[in-house]
Amino acid sequence: MRKLSNIIWGILFIFIGSIWALNATGIADIDIFFDGWWTLFIIVPSIIGIIDNPKDSSGYIFLFIGTCLLLAVRDIISFSLIAKLIVPISLILIGISIIFKDTINGKISKKISQIDKNGTEIYTATFSENRARLSNDEFKNARLDATFGGVTFDMRDCNITEDGVITASAIFGGVTILVPNDVNVKVKSTGIFGGTDNRVKNQSEEGRKTIYIDSFALFGGVEIR
Repeated sequence: MRKLSNIIWGILFIFIGSIWALNATGIADIDIFFDGWWTLFIIVPSIIGIIDNPKDSSGYIFLFIGTCLLLAVRDIISFSLIAKLIVPISLILIGISIIFKDTINGKISKKISQIDKNGTEIYTATFSENRARLSNDEFKNARLDATFGGVTFDMRDCNITEDGVITASAIFGGVTILVPNDVNVKVKSTGIFGGTDNRVKNQSEEGRKTIYIDSFALFGGVEIR
């Protein structure tokens, strides 16, 4: 997905540069600054965000807002109607993403439900920062909650003997999870004006254990690396 989004950005800049060059040399006279052109700075990043992370509801919300603004500037709909619809439509999109979270991530949700959650360690940060580093411990499960704060969970030196679950919540805050090199990571996420960034590349090696991460981000972010 990242490669596709890079291609879209590349095409966009090539298009703008080509039109600019044609206008500058007098070959053409194309006005790219049409009424509402500035809404593309909302619409295009939203589309790319959806391509990168189709499970993140914020991309759909900003796409809706950008499209409505473009239609309003073009006198297709009124600004007063947009003001009335932005909040309810945003809430509807958020609700849909929450309802279908488990359906979209069916296999991961099923696996998470099957893993024994006994012995789950809890790490929280509220208006503060919590840095936890596990050394030579046998990891099972963890819950990380950051509210107006940050949690850094470093498990790179852990002994991973079986699949485990990390439940991460970032509300106006951030959670960073550092995993060992010899595990795979599978993510189930919900993002509301926030998101989850998984930078771990899974490997198809026999006997390799998996860490399942169930993340929720509200005006915050969860990073896995």
